[in-house]
Amino acid sequence: MTAVRLPQGPADPGRFPRRVPVRQILCLVPLLLVTVVAARHRDVLVAGFGHLRSAEWPWLLAAIGATCLTWVAAAFTRQGAVVDRLPKRRLLATQFAAGSANHLLPTGLGAGAVNLRFMTVCGVPLARSSAALALYLLAESVARLSLLAALLLAFPDALSFGALLPRHTAGPLLLTVGAVLVAATAVLVLVRRLRGAVVSFLRTALSELRSVHTRPSRALALWGGSLAFPVLQAAGLVLVGQALDLPVSPVHMAVAYLAATVAVALVPTPGGLGSVEAALIVALVAAGGPVAVATAVVLAYRIITVWLPLVPGALTLGALVRLKVI
Repeated sequence: MTAVRLPQGPADPGRFPRRVPVRQILCLVPLLLVTVVAARHRDVLVAGFGHLRSAEWPWLLAAIGATCLTWVAAAFTRQGAVVDRLPKRRLLATQFAAGSANHLLPTGLGAGAVNLRFMTVCGVPLARSSAALALYLLAESVARLSLLAALLLAFPDALSFGALLPRHTAGPLLLTVGAVLVAATAVLVLVRRLRGAVVSFLRTALSELRSVHTRPSRALALWGGSLAFPVLQAAGLVLVGQALDLPVSPVHMAVAYLAATVAVALVPTPGGLGSVEAALIVALVAAGGPVAVATAVVLAYRIITVWLPLVPGALTLGALVRLKVI
């Protein structure tokens, strides 16, 4: 008996074809975003590359080396934030890709999403992955603020705070921060379901914190990497300043960098693009640098730390998506 094939009806328009290359399409998204961001900031790129031509290259090569080491420091911190052992090479590649994602999405979201996905693919439950992400952010913030406070205590004349934060803006800024804290507290008190979710997350985070600190190697990686990360970032700016002969002492440049990055931490711009440049220029001027040279240093520094790694980072991100690492 011969089987009879019935004619198939038209495909369901609500469904995608079975062979749509979803992962291949996702691989191209980071490159598309890079193109859009570069087109929007083409004036900054042109000016930054122009300043790099007149710089002393040994200092610039050292700045590039410091930038590469920041990804190693980030990998150490990420591993220190979770008890589970993560694959080293994939972890390092993920930090490089996360840096690119962080400059394409609002501050912190890109890197956080990439690392959260990486940990869940490695078998870490979502609740613990989220707790590890929060622990990483906490450790990095504490290390950055502690380093800034220590330098300001040792060098109280490093910044002219009147130039960095005019008096008429300090009051509204404090009022805004206070209003946000009051609103967040009110929401947690009034919304019982949200409060329960927050309490559950805090319990998981505290449990992860205790587990990490029962293992000296994890605690050392967490806090050592958290401290090394801002030190290497500040060292990169200092090295670029030396390359362009900025007449500001290295310690004062480091303080200016830390103060500027702390100031823009709550600004929801992709990778701090625009806000970081403005804050760094103001901070370097407050540290005693001429406006023109400070601007050149900041543009060259952002070329090295943001724009040069952006395309390779996007390619790495696409490759990790295609290989199902994230």
